[in-house]
Amino acid sequence: MYARGIRGAITVEMNEEEAILEATGDLLKAIQQANPSLAPDDLASALFTMTHDLTAVHPAKAARQMGWTTVPLMCAQEIPVEESLPLCIRVLLTWNTTLDQKEINHVYLRQAAALRPDLAFALNTSRADNQKMS
Repeated sequence: MYARGIRGAITVEMNEEEAILEATGDLLKAIQQANPSLAPDDLASALFTMTHDLTAVHPAKAARQMGWTTVPLMCAQEIPVEESLPLCIRVLLTWNTTLDQKEINHVYLRQAAALRPDLAFALNTSRADNQKMS
């Protein structure tokens, strides 16, 4: 078994608790869909960051609402880099799995897809299919 990282990001329309929780839930569900063998019990931890313009709620609350009650969660503020993508939530999941790193699918949704188009996973396709489409 290996510890593997899964990256993901999503943007929100506004700094409101409901919008942040909904977006975070959508991101985590998309990561689970893109990595079907992922189970919360196999997660060593999850680190969430948000840009400085998001302050209404901790994104980890969405994970707890999804039943991730035993996963160690932490939230932090993203470093404020000039011209960085605003209203953005990022996550790094540390997953104990037998999969190779190249089998891990990273998920970037909404405007966050521009952050890492080389890693982004389009749901219902494989990364190999995504790379063929580029």
